[in-house]
Amino acid sequence: MHTVAVLALDQVIPFDLSTPIEAFSRARLPGGRPGYRIRVCAQRPEIDAGAFTLRAPWGLDGLKGADTIIVPGTATPFAPLPGAVRDALRAAAAAGTRMASICSGAFPLAATGLLDGLRVTTHWILADRLAAGHPRLEVAPDVLYVDNGQFLTSAGAAAGLDLCLHLIRRDYGSAVAADAARLSVMPLEREGGQAQFIAHDHQVTPRGAELEPLLVWLQDNLARTLTLDDISAQAGMSTRTLIRRFREQTGTTPLRWLHRARVRQAQHLLETTRHPVERIGAQVGFGSPTAFRDRFKKTTGVSPNAYRRAFGS
Repeated sequence: MHTVAVLALDQVIPFDLSTPIEAFSRARLPGGRPGYRIRVCAQRPEIDAGAFTLRAPWGLDGLKGADTIIVPGTATPFAPLPGAVRDALRAAAAAGTRMASICSGAFPLAATGLLDGLRVTTHWILADRLAAGHPRLEVAPDVLYVDNGQFLTSAGAAAGLDLCLHLIRRDYGSAVAADAARLSVMPLEREGGQAQFIAHDHQVTPRGAELEPLLVWLQDNLARTLTLDDISAQAGMSTRTLIRRFREQTGTTPLRWLHRARVRQAQHLLETTRHPVERIGAQVGFGSPTAFRDRFKKTTGVSPNAYRRAFGS
């Protein structure tokens, strides 16, 4: 079982701390088996978490042997990193442990020197401070998260959940990640302006939302050639009303939602089948192989063939 160690530093932000605990604890493998073992680790038994005091069941020794270490944000990101914590993180990195930060957690992770030379992100309001304090980093302030392989960083708040779901997808594939996303009630769309590779998992339709039946219908009819008029007719409303309601409930437009849904289905097929790329493009509703490749790369940042090499079974 994959072990995730969540490092609680002084003044840890409770939301950032709970995000990986909740996300990874909801990942279930076929048959209902848990996908992760979670440890909350700290330098001292009790940690100041602002509104409350946290008692961590693991010390820094809990970082040893972990497959992934998550560094949540703190309310004091500019505070010096304790030497014992720095040494423990460096030792874990040398052993090959994957490490990820959430929000201002990029600051203590950067203080180890492990991120030098890498493209990273953090909460946009802190991006300039991170760049000034760590000039060897390439700070991208307008993305949800950056995946450098062993080291990952995410922006603030909900972007930490996007990052955790991405890690689940890396570890266990899209089906497990999609199930964890549904249990987490993830937003339908995550606009990130991302240039790095971000896997867009299956959209979660809010129960009882006005557009829920339409979104289910769209998901079931991805292979069809659908126009905005077709979608409006299915919804029983004018195109102007449809676009307005869509933006209110999903944060995007009907056709953009459709394109993203098609790419997600293509990701699943690329992971789980050996169908030729051209066939997969047709299966998910793209009119030509060129249109499929262009849209896939625009959405994910990589080509269909590169995605298959990285995530194919």
